Amino acid sequence: MTIFPALRALSQSLPRLVPRRLPSSRHLRWLLPLLAVLITAGAEWLAPAGGGYLADEWLRDRYIRLQTTNAEEPRVLVVDIDEASLASIGPWPWGSGRIADLVEILLTDYQSRGVALDILLPKPGAAGDDLRLALLAANAPLVLAQALDYSQTRPDLLHEGVLGGATPSGSPAAAATGYLANHAQLARAARHVGNIGFIPDNDGALRRVPLLTRYNGQTYPALSLALVNCCGGGPALAPGADAAGARVSYRRDWTAYTVVGAADILQRRIDPASASGRLVLVGSSSLTLSDRVTTPLAANRPGLGVQAAMLSTLLDRRDGNTPTPWPGRWIACGWALLMASLASYTFPRLSAARNVALLAVGSGLWLLVAFGVSLHDADFSPTAPLASLLFLLAFAVPYQWQLTQQRSRHLLDTLRQYVAPAVVAELLRSDLKDPLAPRQLDVTTLIADMEGYTTQVESLPVDEAAKLTRDFLECLTGPVIATHGTLDKYTGDGLVAFWGAPLPNLQHADLALDAAHAIVRRVQLLSQKQQARGRPPLRVRIGIDSGLAMAGDFGTAFRSIYTAVGDSVNTASRLEQAARDYPYDVIIGAGTVARARRHQFLRLGERLLRGKEKPTILYTFEAAMTVTVPAPAAPRSTPAAEVRS
Repeated sequence: MTIFPALRALSQSLPRLVPRRLPSSRHLRWLLPLLAVLITAGAEWLAPAGGGYLADEWLRDRYIRLQTTNAEEPRVLVVDIDEASLASIGPWPWGSGRIADLVEILLTDYQSRGVALDILLPKPGAAGDDLRLALLAANAPLVLAQALDYSQTRPDLLHEGVLGGATPSGSPAAAATGYLANHAQLARAARHVGNIGFIPDNDGALRRVPLLTRYNGQTYPALSLALVNCCGGGPALAPGADAAGARVSYRRDWTAYTVVGAADILQRRIDPASASGRLVLVGSSSLTLSDRVTTPLAANRPGLGVQAAMLSTLLDRRDGNTPTPWPGRWIACGWALLMASLASYTFPRLSAARNVALLAVGSGLWLLVAFGVSLHDADFSPTAPLASLLFLLAFAVPYQWQLTQQRSRHLLDTLRQYVAPAVVAELLRSDLKDPLAPRQLDVTTLIADMEGYTTQVESLPVDEAAKLTRDFLECLTGPVIATHGTLDKYTGDGLVAFWGAPLPNLQHADLALDAAHAIVRRVQLLSQKQQARGRPPLRVRIGIDSGLAMAGDFGTAFRSIYTAVGDSVNTASRLEQAARDYPYDVIIGAGTVARARRHQFLRLGERLLRGKEKPTILYTFEAAMTVTVPAPAAPRSTPAAEVRS
């Protein structure tokens, strides 16, 4: 019973079947690495900032957390209108008189360098209190806040209060669509006003702050920039090319800042030296005021912490305390070029597993390099080289594998015409040294045949007879392949198939029985079509038995075949022949009944099969599949049927 030439002859026969090189392999060998480098270059220079492409911001956030320090920030004091202050002084909103008290104490008693309010006062209060705060805004080192809005989808644009603090600037600026500002008296009196609006990235995290924002032809600075230039005690800081969205350093965690409650300031409970000479941010971390944002450090941080981090970032810029800039984008492209060049050399020479290991090592090393580069370049994409390596893994490794397997694929495609693709794949993955070497295996053999084939085709034209034969064999073949059977051979109007070889399968009996069910159903449908054309009905005869058989690669140097031989194979052939004497399409041997777990059977009795010395017990399915055409009565020696499961 033959199915295919032996796999072990593959390496000898295939060099003559296909060319040694694909015509385009020389070009693709260099094209794929080039595309890998272009992926990195495109991600570095073309991807928009904050877009979250390639998860570069996610990776950078992890780097930021590794770099963050809790060392005290001595230049900044944060005055927090926290829950304790609200409980002690009174609920929000506080009047402008209380805010003025807070500012005066900070500037006089505590000798702060300057104060920035991270709060808005859009509604006028008591006239005397408003006048007092307005005088402080006009004459003291005080920066008021206003919030510019950047939403492009808000149905009703925000226009509340009066904008102030516009400054001339030719630098790039973010474009605003609306605003929330202070009431007119306060806004017109203030010399310094800063924007506290922000533009989160696509994932909702706040990583950048617009240092300059343009609205109605006027340019407005950020709160932190206005405070540094107003009261920082050094030269004015000119925004650079990133003025439309400067990245917040987040080098210092919230715990690095000296944070005191507003009530402690108003009641003068802290040491004046702790605030002397510092820039002060006044805002709130209270949950009741809902000023909470997502940052790279945590998903729920006070917006006041972002203003403090941006203030430290600008002070570091002004004082020259930022790390030396590195060309991160060029370093990333250089790494991609190095790995692509290495891959183009090693891929044709190493196994696929080693090439995958090489890419894994390259990815790990790049993560270490990118961590160091991220300290010196805040805008390059740390994941771009990883995307290039992933591209090489997804395309170059399989392509090289395809080249090395090209000669074998031709024969494997032929094998899949006879064996289920899953069986072929499992066979190739198996750790058997020679899976096709002859072995004794427990198998189930199915032999199927068309009853009355000669009668069916003798009156048909040759082309119609050939079509009927093909259609009938298709009914037999499909279920065999679908149940992972091995198609041994066609017998003109029938076939031989078995389960359990070349790979052992504990369910081989049930799989063969499943195939028999499906074959009978398909043949019945084909028979109905035949009868609709006025032709005789069709019947399939099937014999099935299980047992030990010698399955393996047999033959000579001239021709090598894979087959199974044994008593159970011969018994299946005899059962198929015996089916002509029973009103059942499927006759099953005792060996299959003993091994089946999902089927029930009807015992037909005993019969002495040709070539056997002892009678053989015959079975069929309990839900008996009777013939669709008249058949001879069962032999008189057949006892009454009984059910067995």
